[in-house]
Amino acid sequence: MPFRPTAVTTRCRPRLPVPSALDQGMSTAEYAIGTATACAFAAALYLILTSSQVRETLTRIVTDALQTVG
Repeated sequence: MPFRPTAVTTRCRPRLPVPSALDQGMSTAEYAIGTATACAFAAALYLILTSSQVRETLTRIVTDALQTVG
């Protein structure tokens, strides 16, 4: 006669870990990569926006906008 699981044998089986519990280390690595990427993007943006050519262009755009409004 083949083995057929019953309610008793299925309750006694050890439970497998939930898939999200296996990924605990991944979230830390993902946060680290995301933080490093955001810092690199901020540094590049800072270098671009603080250049004299971009500063002059932004100043001109803001000045022109304020003169049109006022």
